[in-house]
Amino acid sequence: MTKNLKKKVVVAMSGGVDSSFAAALLKEEGYDVLGITIHHYEGNENLESAEQAAQNLKIPWHVLDFTKEFKNIVIDYFCQEYLIGWTPNPCVVCNLKIKFGLLWDKAKS
Repeated sequence: MTKNLKKKVVVAMSGGVDSSFAAALLKEEGYDVLGITIHHYEGNENLESAEQAAQNLKIPWHVLDFTKEFKNIVIDYFCQEYLIGWTPNPCVVCNLKIKFGLLWDKAKS
């Protein structure tokens, strides 16, 4: 990779190895990295892991509280579909509406 002149990049950090490593590589390559994590349900233990990774990398990190949106968009969808006898896949809805919808919009702003 070539060194970049402090281009800003936002990394969605789950608290896992993949997103943390991606953030580390981008920082090493000269990007101005901002970590963000979605808080979408109570007791989200990934928040602590993501925060620790951001601290270790010495990058700014923010939590986006999407608990209401997650309930209204993903959980309600799951319950409605299940009650009518379908086998819903909440991950598809979450990816489309939350990760690549709301999260993408926030990252761009």
